[in-house]
Amino acid sequence: MRIMTSAEFRKKFFDFFEKNRHKKIPSSSLLPSDSTVLFTSAGMQQLSLYFSKEKDVLRDFGTNHLVSCQKCFRTGDIDEVGDNTHHTFFEMLGTWSIGQNKDGEYFKKGAIKYACDFLINELGFNKNQLWITIFKGNNNIPRDDESEKIWQEFGFPAERIKEFGEKHNFWGPVGKQGVCGPNSEIYYDKGEKFGCGKNNCGPNCAFCQRFVEIWNLVFIQYYKQKKGKSEYEYVFLPQKSIDTGMGFERTLAILQKKPSAYETDIFYSIIKKIEEQTNESYSINPKPYRIIADHLRGICFLITEGILPSNIKQGYILRRLIRRTIRYGRILNLNSGFLIPLTKEIIKFYKDFYPELKNKQNNIISVIKEEQEKFTKGLERGMEQFNKFIQSKIKDKKYDLNHKVVANSGSKIIDGEEVFNLYQNYGFPLELTKELAAEKGFKINEKGFRRARKKHQIISKSSAEKKFGGHGIKNSEQTRQDYKIIKLHTAAHLLHASLQKILGKQTKQMGSDINEQRLRFDFSFHRKLTGQEIKDIEDLVNQNIKKALEVKKQKMTYADALKSGALAFFKDKYPDIVSVYSINDFSKEICAGPHIKNTREIGIFKIIKEQSSSSGVRRIKAIIE
Repeated sequence: MRIMTSAEFRKKFFDFFEKNRHKKIPSSSLLPSDSTVLFTSAGMQQLSLYFSKEKDVLRDFGTNHLVSCQKCFRTGDIDEVGDNTHHTFFEMLGTWSIGQNKDGEYFKKGAIKYACDFLINELGFNKNQLWITIFKGNNNIPRDDESEKIWQEFGFPAERIKEFGEKHNFWGPVGKQGVCGPNSEIYYDKGEKFGCGKNNCGPNCAFCQRFVEIWNLVFIQYYKQKKGKSEYEYVFLPQKSIDTGMGFERTLAILQKKPSAYETDIFYSIIKKIEEQTNESYSINPKPYRIIADHLRGICFLITEGILPSNIKQGYILRRLIRRTIRYGRILNLNSGFLIPLTKEIIKFYKDFYPELKNKQNNIISVIKEEQEKFTKGLERGMEQFNKFIQSKIKDKKYDLNHKVVANSGSKIIDGEEVFNLYQNYGFPLELTKELAAEKGFKINEKGFRRARKKHQIISKSSAEKKFGGHGIKNSEQTRQDYKIIKLHTAAHLLHASLQKILGKQTKQMGSDINEQRLRFDFSFHRKLTGQEIKDIEDLVNQNIKKALEVKKQKMTYADALKSGALAFFKDKYPDIVSVYSINDFSKEICAGPHIKNTREIGIFKIIKEQSSSSGVRRIKAIIE
């Protein structure tokens, strides 16, 4: 096996499959088109419409054989980052054969042949160190004997081919119905010294990490469909497809003969820069180094996508990562400016393959700096409050707070109101307080936290609904009296859409207040708007007013409204059936109304002030003339 750099490995993968008639396609965004998930977590997501035939792969790509290196991000493993295998941001090398055509289609045998050829002949893997898993079948679908036979044809003995059920060796469908199929996984055997010593040790061993999954070959040959009221059946697809995914980081670690990706060239320069700023060696305590390096890499890619720190959705994940990185920097006693040199190192490393990082370097640095400033201000006071509360729970005062076990007969549960206080007043994400508590031997009352947060949201929503949603307008007389408020209400929709078009889709409504004199609109954004941006927003609103656009109302389910692209505010509080107001194709929002009939009724829209409202939230005040 030849040791190679990450860039060489990535290039070799593309070269091999392009030579074998696959078309290279770019990575899709980390922000998926499917609003039901936060991030793109697999290469399959950008191609899902081609598998379901909603899009024509031959028309769009000229071939049904594709290869890609997909940017991915997963949030479920954030707390696990720091071990040998978990990452937030990662890359997935993928290949596809979508449907079959008469010229050069391939299915199981073709996918297995390519995998063997690339691993053994191109990368130099020892076949004797590769193990295979196949689907063992269930009551609905037979065992994948075909794959087992093909693997044996390529020289893999029966003892190194293991069978597993749906959890490990069956993919899909994404929802309750859809395309799906068995998969065959390829594992690398690190050797007996990494094993548990049990006779049945093999892939998916629950007792050791001897076997590393490096490539998953999915054979999409079934469609799961409803049969009756509550039952489902699997039928064969008329066209079969291949979807494969190779973990870039974990395979690179094997190629570079390192225990994890954190020792490969991907992270090496970052970790060395951290070591230069601290007296503690990476080899002695690798976890904080790994968390900082992993999180900061993910942070850079998220900001490049236009995501900004906030308390909702993707913005919350970004904020959590930045704040967790800052905290682990404190654990290593890094200086307050440690984030920026590391950020520049990450951008320098990835700029050739992902030039968007270099193009947006100034923005990345600006967002990180601002979030660091916000959190650092509250961090010291928040830690004082946290330690003070912990100390109050300890009856035996001789215990040092640096020890894990700190309480004796006192309660070791931190109540939800206190956790919410740290969240609301000091910017501590729930997970940060949970992590801090665990280090002191405590647990937190998560249900109590959620109750406290829900109570706060209800109060906030009630206030907002009075000021914005329906304005308390109950009859035609009030409607006539409050005509200007209604015009401002519709203008707020135009403003929201204009903010997203000028500043980016990540800009979300955070609150508003309307009276007969003016409109006040709060939105998520990380910095002060420039004079030009304010002018562009104002001009865009007025352009759509002058177009005399019709304001249409539709009733639909909340789920359908979100699928249609309608924006929502306080989304957790909407009823099952909602009203959606559309202004041509410019604006679409779920709203309680009421609204004017045509934008020409509004008049001239004018922004009179732009200012900060709170951390990460800006405020615009506007009038109509």
